[in-house]
Amino acid sequence: MISVREIKDQLNEQFAKIGHAISSPKRLELLELLRQCEKTVETLSQNTAMSVANTSRHLQVLRAVGLVETRREGIYVYYRLASEQVYQLVSSMKSLAESRLAEVERVLAHVNADLDELELMDRDKLMHLAEAGEIIVLDVRPEDEYRAAHIPHAISIPLASLKSRVEELPRDQLIVAYCRGPYCVLASEAVRILRAKGYQATRLGDGVAEWGASGGSVVTAQANGHRVGH
Repeated sequence: MISVREIKDQLNEQFAKIGHAISSPKRLELLELLRQCEKTVETLSQNTAMSVANTSRHLQVLRAVGLVETRREGIYVYYRLASEQVYQLVSSMKSLAESRLAEVERVLAHVNADLDELELMDRDKLMHLAEAGEIIVLDVRPEDEYRAAHIPHAISIPLASLKSRVEELPRDQLIVAYCRGPYCVLASEAVRILRAKGYQATRLGDGVAEWGASGGSVVTAQANGHRVGH
């Protein structure tokens, strides 16, 4: 008969497999990307600046413990998060790290070192101004993520294209950029680019996931203005 100690050890051994799977910085990045939308290995390779082979290896580790799932469409295999719990786990871990590890705060401060006057705009105020056409809401994530889900009234100009497309934006309106959430640096970089070009710009601390979790409407590929979250 199996002892209580053996049961405890076996359970903790299984639990530790999840910890091992998310112990890699690159695998954490892959989970963050897959929270935005499902992606192929090739797209994830481009997003993370890893080789396709290395990206595939990391995905197999995540798949082995059930954190990601796949579907096939023609010759392509699409990866997605296995459930919302996966995102909640990663989000809770990041929040814990920010509260317990001084280095996280130091890195975030460095990211925004030259943006001391940066204002985090309130979401209700943002929606009111966006609906009235008084501000521009700018999604600087890759286009596939924008197509999958975005904040209402947002327009898409990926960060990689912003410098070449900046003239598409009006100069007489405040531009509010957002990306993948509080630990994503794309929006901060977009604000730097815009301000260097003479635009008035700020950023939204929320990403689409945080926006939806707080009860905000999110425009999805399935339904225009679909409401997610609480």
